[in-house]
Amino acid sequence: MSQRAARPGVKMDNTQQNRYHSIKFFGDSTMKEPLYKLRLLRIFVCVAQNKGFSAAQQALKMSTSAISTYMSQLESQLGMPLCNRGRSGFSLTSKGQLIYQEALELFSRIDNFEHYVLELKGDLRGTLSVGILDSMLSDPKINIVEIIGEFTQQNPLVHINLKILSPFELQREVIESKLDLAIGSLPTKMSGLKYTHLYIEQHWLYCSDRHPLFNNPELTVSAITHQRLVDRGYWSSTEALRHGFTDSSATVDSMEAELILVLSGSYIGYLPDHLAQRWVDEQRLRVLLPDVFGYQAEFSLIVKNGRTREPLIQALRKGISENFNSL
Repeated sequence: MSQRAARPGVKMDNTQQNRYHSIKFFGDSTMKEPLYKLRLLRIFVCVAQNKGFSAAQQALKMSTSAISTYMSQLESQLGMPLCNRGRSGFSLTSKGQLIYQEALELFSRIDNFEHYVLELKGDLRGTLSVGILDSMLSDPKINIVEIIGEFTQQNPLVHINLKILSPFELQREVIESKLDLAIGSLPTKMSGLKYTHLYIEQHWLYCSDRHPLFNNPELTVSAITHQRLVDRGYWSSTEALRHGFTDSSATVDSMEAELILVLSGSYIGYLPDHLAQRWVDEQRLRVLLPDVFGYQAEFSLIVKNGRTREPLIQALRKGISENFNSL
């Protein structure tokens, strides 16, 4: 079998040449046993992402004993323990955490290479994982239905994985490469991510027709700030204070959940104007002192640093750019 030629113009000493010519493809029967198999490494990544053998069973479609066997094989081939398991629970070792991060980068590069080859052929395929916040469906500033629809028509072989998560979860999953990109209002930004401004969403303070303030013709700041407020689970401890309140009486992680509590008549809360508009038109919700209570939420597109040029991400960014001039 002929050996692979070195790149033109690149000189190698004897040691480098011996190392270079010892490299074979996976299908080469003369290749020495590799340091690890990609399949074993993928199993390890899945176990780490699911934080345990039992939790990874469904994703891997394997029994815990099979997972344990494969993990032991990988640890043997690498020559180091990757995780702690036992009565104390599952956790990655310090070296296991480093291997996990490197494995994520490796598989990202492999996927990127595959997508690049397909792009050269003019044929994108694979899975694109996208994260958004809830209630974006009713937002006229971003037609998420049109964006996803046009992308799918142009790239019919791409499998879309769409998730609705909280702002913190969106950022965490982009960092962990569980999401390829996300769109949301992200009050607390994380390092390692690229944020691109998209638009501003207006929030007002509302009460429902079942609340005592609804028919009050003489609203005061004091009367409003003493009401039961709905807090956001992803707000910092000072966020409610920043919006004019010293305390809250309920906590939610989604706009729909907050809308339910406000409509119950027991609470007041901040809602996006586009989400509340239907209920305002039906005289079920009232805006409370808009000159005092209200804030604007900045929506951004977020991508992990180093991934903006991946073909699938670029393709969806192109679709989003038709709505916004900032991309």
